[in-house]
Amino acid sequence: MNQTTVQSLIENGLEERPDLFLIDFTISTDNKIYVVIDGDNGVSVEDCIFISRAVEHNLDREDEDFSLEVTSAGATSPLINKRQYKKNIGRVIKVKAKEDIKIEAKLTEVDETAISLEWKTKEPKPIGKGKITVNKQAKIAFDDILEAKVIIKF
Repeated sequence: MNQTTVQSLIENGLEERPDLFLIDFTISTDNKIYVVIDGDNGVSVEDCIFISRAVEHNLDREDEDFSLEVTSAGATSPLINKRQYKKNIGRVIKVKAKEDIKIEAKLTEVDETAISLEWKTKEPKPIGKGKITVNKQAKIAFDDILEAKVIIKF
């Protein structure tokens, strides 16, 4: 199975649907094609079917036997693509960054190089006993992020 051909077919399908984007795709040695997509407005079953047909209808099963699976990025999957960060602005994410930094905070902004986070924490009062609530902010470069996931709260 030619990886370049499959990638081109996926990209052609995505050109017709600019709200969708590719997260990952692999082809195993036994010709199992596995495609993971996401969308600016989520991914429906119809979206997966659309991309599946864009690939499957343009490959000849007479030449090569293959199986094809198109799925959406799961709710608990790590964020990989910058568009995934942008669609989750306003949500709480958990970020593991270089230098053993771990932050659970609200994603407030995404630019080409970094994300901005805001959260509240309790810190000791500067004078006297007790704690006060302090607003914190951080900007983390994409290059420093080891893993980021959306926190699902019920």
